[in-house]
Amino acid sequence: MKPFHTYDVFTDRPFAGNPLAIVEEAGDLTTAQMQTIAREFNLSETIFVQQPDDPAHTAKVRIFFPTDEIPFAGHPTIGCAIHLALKDAPDGDFQTEITLEEVAGLVPVSVARKGAEIAAEFTAPKLPIPLAGEITPTSLAAALGLSEAQIGPHAPGAFEGGPSFIYAPMQDLAALAAARVTEPGWSALAKAAGCEAVYLYTPGRTTDYQARMFDPGAGIPEDPATGSASAIFAGQLLANGALGPGTTRLTLTQGVEMGRPSDIGLSADVSDGVLTAIRIAGSAVPISSGHIRVPNA
Repeated sequence: MKPFHTYDVFTDRPFAGNPLAIVEEAGDLTTAQMQTIAREFNLSETIFVQQPDDPAHTAKVRIFFPTDEIPFAGHPTIGCAIHLALKDAPDGDFQTEITLEEVAGLVPVSVARKGAEIAAEFTAPKLPIPLAGEITPTSLAAALGLSEAQIGPHAPGAFEGGPSFIYAPMQDLAALAAARVTEPGWSALAKAAGCEAVYLYTPGRTTDYQARMFDPGAGIPEDPATGSASAIFAGQLLANGALGPGTTRLTLTQGVEMGRPSDIGLSADVSDGVLTAIRIAGSAVPISSGHIRVPNA
């Protein structure tokens, strides 16, 4: 039996945000066993905590969708770092540094608690690079059950920064709410773009951007909060002239249409027209804990 904990991430209240399973003492689990456990939890992601390769780091972690392993993800990073910090935290306020060894690289995370509030911020292990696939307003509209007039005003794009995402700008909140995975346009878009996950966004009423994320091929019909897509979103914003020099701080909201609102902080540093650093911030709330059987090898 392995100890596990679940957290709701990118929220400061239970039963909102994005649920996460954290499985500890996972160093002796095979990849197949981790995948079976992730499929059993059936959350958008499950993170497995192991002893670090370098004792100077906090932990080595591996992250799984229900269908596959991924090199890096935001809400598991935030949730796991807060969980590990709380395990060793003194009473009262504190600030600590967590370093996670992820497949995509080292991810430093700052965790701080002040009063009843706790938050973490990580620096993305990779900066986004554009993908060469062809994405047009016409192909996006067909994939999302929308009209071409509901796409824009930004130009769509696709970027990789560990995982890969197609970025679909929506004209307004009504278009964002109306979007849905639509075949055969969805499969045609994924083939042309070279990736399957789509991040939809538009300016929000009380936040800088409101977003949705669909990735049905990974077993995620819709994700309440996607930290990796939020980080890579900086590449899409820069490409569309929406980031100026210096540091830009934005608030992102996701999961509203699912009834699981999530609050994500994005900070992007730009120098000479180039992204130099991206940080993602959020909170997390413990929900449950227990033990799970180890599947047969």
